[in-house]
Amino acid sequence: MDLTFDAADRDFRDMIRDEIAALVPEDIRTRVNNLQHLTKDDYLRWQAILDQRGWATPAWPAEYGGPGWSPMQRVHFEEACFLAGAPRQIPHINMIGPVLQHFGTAEQKQRYLPGIPTLRDWWCQGYSEPSSGSDLASLRTKAVRKGDRYIVNGQKIWTTWAHWANYMFCLVRTSDHGRPQEGITFLLMEMDLPGITVRPIRSLDGAHDVNEVFLEDVEVPCENIVLGENQGWTVAKFLLNAERTEIAGLGQSKRLLQFAVRMLDRMTEQAVSPDRLRALRVRLDRIRIDLKAHEWTLMRVIAAQPGDPRAPSASILKLCGTDLLERLSALLMDMGGPAGLAYDPLARGGESDAAPPYGHVLNGTAATYLEFRKSGLVGGTTEIQKNLIYRETVHCGG
Repeated sequence: MDLTFDAADRDFRDMIRDEIAALVPEDIRTRVNNLQHLTKDDYLRWQAILDQRGWATPAWPAEYGGPGWSPMQRVHFEEACFLAGAPRQIPHINMIGPVLQHFGTAEQKQRYLPGIPTLRDWWCQGYSEPSSGSDLASLRTKAVRKGDRYIVNGQKIWTTWAHWANYMFCLVRTSDHGRPQEGITFLLMEMDLPGITVRPIRSLDGAHDVNEVFLEDVEVPCENIVLGENQGWTVAKFLLNAERTEIAGLGQSKRLLQFAVRMLDRMTEQAVSPDRLRALRVRLDRIRIDLKAHEWTLMRVIAAQPGDPRAPSASILKLCGTDLLERLSALLMDMGGPAGLAYDPLARGGESDAAPPYGHVLNGTAATYLEFRKSGLVGGTTEIQKNLIYRETVHCGG
């Protein structure tokens, strides 16, 4: 394939980089570049800025208010945001939005789509359960129909930003007959319904992003089903494959690479032994090479025709992207040395006015490493991804 960009792609890439760099509020950029956590207000402000430019929903077609960008343009947009120090875009915008556009009823589209671009309606994803993560089909949260409503009981876990969300798209079991996948339904529910309890989970890095969600006799109208009863597995698979560019984590990896280059430049100016610098440069160069190969793999996905069995799968993108994020975060921590080991979670979260002893960046290196240790679990473990890749390779005769 031709791995060079044409003139239109280059013009769009240059334009979007310049525009995004000028749009990011300086206080948000500073927190991002200091490896600090962002607040809900930071995400809301940034999303409002993008919405004013018509860029709030990069994966949405023009008929639903999106920019109608090509996959390549969406890659350039995502990369521009990460490189400019912008907040990561809330993933659910490009998950529940396309699902409703593809499977939703006219009433569901009219009710739910308008509030997504500005995050007026913030969605969370009710998939994983305490005993159903990578084996999602084994989920046990049950929905029993009574008249025009479902009574939902169960538990979801690792639910990102559930404490900020006012809606959840949720997989529930509506039948125990046949294969496990055949009894799952995709259900929409408001987070303030009686019987829903959200409890925080503090991550290793001290952040509160994920939660437990308990559902006890929650009543959800039957009209909130997407596609149909016991057809949720079809919707779930569509959602998980709808945004492959995000699964690849290319922009996030390039942002961490920026941090690594800056830290290495500072170390070069200090009294760091030549042998240590040489070893770090070798690791950095190896990551550069692998990141470029990962980018080319993503380009192959974008260039492939729909349904082409030879196209790299979402599992390959996820596996390689995870590996790069973990290696980059480990490199940052190693570059920090002893100063990058201990950290103050309160300073990283902006809950303390006291400056960390070695500055915010070094305060965030170990925490960033801990944060990305979970990337091998999110969206299906590394081991599961390898199994899926094997099956796809055998099926395609590779």
